[in-house]
Amino acid sequence: LVLGLCASIEEEMKDQPSQTKNPRPKTKDQIAAIVLAAGRSRRMGEFKPLLAFGDKTVIEACVNNLRAAETDQVIVVVGHRGEDVRRQFASASVTFVTNPDSDSPMSASIALGIAAIGATAKAVLITPVDHPAVSPEIIRALIEKWRDGYKLIQPEHEGKGGHPVMIDLSYRNELLNLDSGSGLRGFFARHRDAVLRLPVNSPFVARDMDTWDDYLRLHQAVFGHKPSENAAPDESNG
Repeated sequence: LVLGLCASIEEEMKDQPSQTKNPRPKTKDQIAAIVLAAGRSRRMGEFKPLLAFGDKTVIEACVNNLRAAETDQVIVVVGHRGEDVRRQFASASVTFVTNPDSDSPMSASIALGIAAIGATAKAVLITPVDHPAVSPEIIRALIEKWRDGYKLIQPEHEGKGGHPVMIDLSYRNELLNLDSGSGLRGFFARHRDAVLRLPVNSPFVARDMDTWDDYLRLHQAVFGHKPSENAAPDESNG
């Protein structure tokens, strides 16, 4: 997927941090989350964030799961069809940031999201928009591992890495200046000794939704049926 974390660095991260350090007390306004939703979804053939997902849209499901996990600030980075995405959250507390170049590397959207994080935040969850089935329980487990003292946490299912990733904001400057080619993949590879791979019991952390068939299979797996007929792709996503 866009962040390149799932398959390309798995073999580089077999060793886990040996112990936690400096457990963190729970205080208000510590945890931010960034949902990356600026791209055009060209491989999908339809705009991912606004696809139906149960009785919500994909972007609503992502944000709702993060909110249910008690994150303190949710930032959505939009670009292509940004106003359409904003309208999904007319009454919700979501911070929107616009990437003016929806074809830019993902590192650009990450930097924009990081720059919008509140001053009191100590850690950030980062996820692409196409992981709407990651439960609040899994997100909370990542947060708890950060509270235990880990700085970099990635969920995995049966050895395959996934999203969201949890990053301590002591790495803020690096996240603002990611390499446009290697992005988060390169960042995690550089800090592999600090990365905790957290096994979870859900395959959805490592299940991408890049194509229409991926979307249909994910919807079937989560809800037991395919999306409604009016969710079929059209030609409006140019």
